[in-house]
Amino acid sequence: MRPSRIVRGGDDVAKILLFGQAQFGQKVLDGLLAAGHEITAVCLPPDRAGRRADPLGEAAAAAGLRKVQRASYKDAEAFAEVNPAVADLAVLAYVTQIIPLSILDAPRLASLCFHPSLLPAYRGGSAIPWQLINGETIGGITLFRPDDAIDAGPIYLQRQVDIGPDESAGSYYYSAVFEPGVAATIDSVEMVLSGSVAAIDQDESVATYDPLCRDEHALVAWDQPTGQVHNLIRGCDPSPGAHGSIGGTLVRVYGSRIASGCATEPPGTLIAIEGGTVEIATVDGSVTVAKMAIDAGKKAADEVAQEAGLSVGDRFAS
Repeated sequence: MRPSRIVRGGDDVAKILLFGQAQFGQKVLDGLLAAGHEITAVCLPPDRAGRRADPLGEAAAAAGLRKVQRASYKDAEAFAEVNPAVADLAVLAYVTQIIPLSILDAPRLASLCFHPSLLPAYRGGSAIPWQLINGETIGGITLFRPDDAIDAGPIYLQRQVDIGPDESAGSYYYSAVFEPGVAATIDSVEMVLSGSVAAIDQDESVATYDPLCRDEHALVAWDQPTGQVHNLIRGCDPSPGAHGSIGGTLVRVYGSRIASGCATEPPGTLIAIEGGTVEIATVDGSVTVAKMAIDAGKKAADEVAQEAGLSVGDRFAS
């Protein structure tokens, strides 16, 4: 175990450099401002054409804070613009960009990063989807000091979170991770600033890493056990959307539930289209899906099936 970085005690107010995006970043900013901290800069990705402005960027502008929006933070120009050395601590609140170690280590107390798993398990940018795909029932929140490896720095704080059997990646994040994650981030900031927490190295012997969950991972194998199919669908909900092909048409499925009874139809067969849902056979049972999408736009599953001319007995390709 390497020594933890020595941190200060004393001042209640600090200079914070914030990296983040979306509502999570906004709520962390709100908490830091409520605590009276000075924000040296708010750093986030550039706005995307045709999309609404990022909530964190809007909140920073409303508070009159300095914003830095760059596609990359890896060069000397980015370092100069961010000016991390003036900060006491950098806070990474839902960051998908690569922030170089030269910036992360420049603040007096280095940096603090949020991650939605119990590290060292489920490192990577799709930690929540993979936890659900693998059928985990316990997840968590980690605040750690980032280093030059992916999600591998020493840990300041962890909190365990239950994962419900029918949670989707989206519902789990918003119902169980979002608010506790914001609170844990703010708590960790105060602990690091006060010197009341020591960073503990991660155990590399039990570390796991998963790639970004993309379409190639989201193809449903209907001839797998029902629980495995259910977990894949909910882990890919809302993105990228678990999918299969019927008659050459790609269909995405969402809102999975394990159905009662035991289907006798071949795996992938549509065995019921009613009540807002579609029931689909697996190798040892079936699942119902509440929503489906063809091309774009999720709708009630039975509505999409009817619009696409699908009928009971049609079957997803194996």
